[in-house]
Amino acid sequence: MNDVLTKYLRDKPELSYALLVSVVEQNCDLFDRDGKLLRSYAVSTAQRGVSSQEGSFGTPSGLHRIRERIGADMPLGMCFKGRQATGEIACIENQAPPCRTEGDFILSRIMWLEGLEPGINQGQGIDSHERYIYIHGTNEEYLIGQAASHGCIRMRNHDVIELFDLLLCGTPVYIQA
Repeated sequence: MNDVLTKYLRDKPELSYALLVSVVEQNCDLFDRDGKLLRSYAVSTAQRGVSSQEGSFGTPSGLHRIRERIGADMPLGMCFKGRQATGEIACIENQAPPCRTEGDFILSRIMWLEGLEPGINQGQGIDSHERYIYIHGTNEEYLIGQAASHGCIRMRNHDVIELFDLLLCGTPVYIQA
């Protein structure tokens, strides 16, 4: 766990966990508040790289926290549009289909991030929350481990459900470029 996450958790005794997302390694590490690595998950960050700029389709770097949790108790593969469950269960692709699926489906769970660093991921034109940056499940699980999203952090559906059930609003997420 890095120093930024350690410092953040020091003032938040109600929180048990922290996430460190590596854009370079395309993984997300779950730490307990004492800095012990509990689990590593493969993820997909933005195909266009790291950027906080609105409209860039990049993954924003820096310190964030989970501001909202959406989708508790929904079935695996539930599709969300505008943060509302559609009632449709998506087909989850575990191996590359003949052609890539249209769109960036948001499945199973949503953990909506809020940037905590003014001028980096918070504020006019760069705000992670206003850009709708989430940690969420995907229908394109075969792309997990490579940069493929439109800015969000995609996870395998079983993994995002596991994390969702552990993490509270306020949990820190550090996205390392």
